[in-house]
Amino acid sequence: MIKPKQIEKNHLVLVVDDQEINRDALGIILEDNYEVIYAENGKIALELINEHIEDLSLVMLDLMMPVMNGFEVLEAMSASEHMKGIPVIVLTAEKSAELKALQMGAADFITKPFDMHEVILARVGRIIELSEGRQLISAAERDRLTGLYSRNFFREYANRLFTYHKELKLDALAINIEQFHSLNALNGREFGNDVLRLMGEEIRAFLAETVGIASRYDADSFYIYCIHQDDYAEVLDRLQKKVNAFSPNVNVHLRMGVEVWIDGVDPTQLFDRARAACNMARGDYQHPLKEYNDDMRKREMLNQRLLNDLRAAIAEEQFEVFYQPKYNIKHNPPKLVSAEALIRWRHPELGMVSPGSFIPLFEGNGLISLVDSYVWRKAASQVSEWVKKYNYKLPVSVNLSRADVFDLSLVNRLKKLLEDNGLSYNEIKLEVTESAYTDNANQLLEVISGLRNAGFQIEMDDFGSGYSSLNMLSSMPIDVIKIDMKFIRDIETNETDRRLVSMVIDIAKYLGVTVVAEGVETEGQLEILKTIGCDIVQGYYFSRPLPVAEFEMLIEREIGAKGEKL
Repeated sequence: MIKPKQIEKNHLVLVVDDQEINRDALGIILEDNYEVIYAENGKIALELINEHIEDLSLVMLDLMMPVMNGFEVLEAMSASEHMKGIPVIVLTAEKSAELKALQMGAADFITKPFDMHEVILARVGRIIELSEGRQLISAAERDRLTGLYSRNFFREYANRLFTYHKELKLDALAINIEQFHSLNALNGREFGNDVLRLMGEEIRAFLAETVGIASRYDADSFYIYCIHQDDYAEVLDRLQKKVNAFSPNVNVHLRMGVEVWIDGVDPTQLFDRARAACNMARGDYQHPLKEYNDDMRKREMLNQRLLNDLRAAIAEEQFEVFYQPKYNIKHNPPKLVSAEALIRWRHPELGMVSPGSFIPLFEGNGLISLVDSYVWRKAASQVSEWVKKYNYKLPVSVNLSRADVFDLSLVNRLKKLLEDNGLSYNEIKLEVTESAYTDNANQLLEVISGLRNAGFQIEMDDFGSGYSSLNMLSSMPIDVIKIDMKFIRDIETNETDRRLVSMVIDIAKYLGVTVVAEGVETEGQLEILKTIGCDIVQGYYFSRPLPVAEFEMLIEREIGAKGEKL
C-alpha cells in the first residue's frame, strides 16, 4: 500500500467541483492533513485563487462544471504570471479529457469516483512537495500587497532558522485585523488593501531595526518571528498608530498574540500558541495584546475536550434549551408575545458549561450547525407541545449561524421541521446576527430573501454590535431589529445612546420593521423605551432565560391574567 508523505496541515488546498458530494468526499480524505477550501464552479475558484494566491499549495479541479469549466480555469491560470506556478490536479471521469488537461498545464489527474484514499493523499503530497521544492530553489516569494514573505516560504525559512541557528532565541507574534471582512464590505476592497500595505510597510520598518522575518500569513493576519523584545505593546502600538493616521474616520482595530522563545519548541508550535493568544484578544479592545500562558493552555485543553464531547452531548441530550420571554410593552400590563431559545450544556463531568465557552468554539470549527439543529428540533417540539397543553401559540426565535445560512438544503430542512411539528411559519422565527450581514453579504442576502419568500420571519440580532450603518437597514430583508444590549445598558445616563436607540426605532417604524430591545434590566430603561416607541423588550427586568418547567409558569400566569381556563 502506498504511504502518503506526512504534510503539515497548514498547507492550503482548494477543491473545485460543482457536486457537493464530491467536495465532501475529498474534504474527508484531505482534512486530517491539509486546510481545505471549496468552490462550486470555475468563476468562484478563480476568485478564491486570487484571494489566497500567496498561500495556496494546490488546486484540485473538476473539469465539467457550470458557469466556468475546468479547462477555462486552467487557461486563465496559465495566462497569469501569479497563478501559473500553483499546481493543479484535475478531477475527471472522462479519460479523453485527461490528456488535454495535462497539455494545458495540469500536474496530475485523479479519476472519479474517489475510492483509493491512500493513493489520492500520496499524489497530493507528491505534487505539493515537488512544487514547493521548485519555489524555494527559485526565489523567496513575497506577498504582492505587503512585500512580506509568502506563507509557504515564511514557514520554511522559520524552520530553517530554528534548525540551523539555535543561538537565535526567536519569539512568535501573531497579529490580526479585527473584522476585516466587515471593513472591506463597508469601505471597499481598495481600502482594505491600503490597510494591508501599510501594515506590511510598518512591519518591514520594525524588522529593519531588529533580527527577524515576517509574513502576511492569511488574508488579514501577519506572523513575525523575531529576536525577543522587552515590550511588545510598543510594537502593536506603532502598527496601530500607522493605521490610525491613515484612516482617522474609520475604526481599524489590531490585536496581537505572543509566545516567547522556549528551548526546543519549534516555530509551528510557537505560532499555534501565538495565534491562540491572538484569538483570545478578539473583541477585547481594552486589552488587544495577549501573551500565551498557562490559563490559555488550560483553555485550549478545555476546548479540545468540548470538541471531542460534542457528538456524545447531542446523542445523550446533555444540551438543554432555555427560553427567555419577550414582552410587548405597548400593552398595559406588558404582554408575553414570544421567546428566544437559548442553549445550555449540562456536561456529566464538567457541570454547566457556559454558552460563551462553547458557542464561539463551535462557530470557529464549523460545528455550530450541529448545535443549531438540536435547538431547532427542541424548540419546534416545545412550541407544538405548548399548543397541545395550553391551546396557546407562543412564537420562538432560534438562531441561524453563518454556517447554517450557506447550507443549500436550509429552506427545505426548516420547512420539514415545521411540517413534522404541525407549526406555521410565524411560530418559529429565525435570528441572524448583524455581523453576518457584512460577511459575504450578497450571498447571505440572497439566502435570507429566499427564507422570507418561503414565509419565515427574519430577525437581525445584536444590531449595533458590529460595523453596520443605519442606511443598511433599507436593503436588509428583515422583519425585526434587535438592538444590542450595550446601547440599552446606559440609556438612562448616556444621551448619545438614548438618541441612537430613538433614531433606530424611528427608522424601523418608517420601514415597517418591529424593534426588540435586548438586555433590559431596570424600570428606568423600560420607561425610556416606552416613551421613545419601542415595541418589544427582553431582559432580566422581566426574566432571565428559564428551563421549560419555569417558563411554563409564565405561560400559565399569562393565560390566567387573561381569564382563560387552563
